[in-house]
Amino acid sequence: MRIRVLTIFPELFETFARTSLVGRAIDRGLLDLRVEDLRAYTEDRHLSVDDEPYGGGGGMVMTAPPWIRAVGELGDGFWRVLLSPQGEPLAETKVRELAAKEDLLLLCGRYEGIDERVRQTVVDEEISIGDYVVSGGELPAMVVIEALSRQIPGVVQLQRSVERDSFRHGLLDYPHYTRPRVVAGLEAPDILLSGHHAEIETWRHRQSLAATLIKRPDLLLAIDWSPAELRLLKEVAEEVGASLPPGLQPEP
Repeated sequence: MRIRVLTIFPELFETFARTSLVGRAIDRGLLDLRVEDLRAYTEDRHLSVDDEPYGGGGGMVMTAPPWIRAVGELGDGFWRVLLSPQGEPLAETKVRELAAKEDLLLLCGRYEGIDERVRQTVVDEEISIGDYVVSGGELPAMVVIEALSRQIPGVVQLQRSVERDSFRHGLLDYPHYTRPRVVAGLEAPDILLSGHHAEIETWRHRQSLAATLIKRPDLLLAIDWSPAELRLLKEVAEEVGASLPPGLQPEP
């Protein structure tokens, strides 16, 4: 997979690109990540990338020409994504959709925003990592890259761990435990030390249902439930004292 990042702060990515899964993917040649400095595409001696907004008010706005020039040189064959709080929320389905593109150019804005004509001329889509504002698109770009790296075969050593990630199948992940068995007076569940793999999988599935019911019941509405699974969901809801979302009542 090829990813290009366009930013005025390329140094922010130096440690990130050497660390953990992303660094491993790059070292193995599974991810081709390059970070480009937007200032290299300016045409004045001050390397200017921003100016006062038309109409006054607010902060400085990033000017369109450097972006358009940079994307024109770098973006051939790439799906061009602007990191923006106005974009589509980044969810598991969107991560997989982006991974299928294989070649991405991530645009990281700063200041008050980017001249609207950049969106209109060289951006294929906008993506948001949440309904809040950060100072620039660099951290959101890292979130996108980190999520994408898990989709590349061979990056995560145990691919089944990716298949079990929260949101992968519409549910939150089950709780995890490791040594020591007792921590702060709390024991790891006996079932996990039983060696009965089928029973462990059943327990994990029920825990996943319970976590989703308690923390993110809205996710349950997007799942196509079989009658048997819906009955199980109701059973788990009763065990944890949670209510099923409206419209998810199983047939008698």
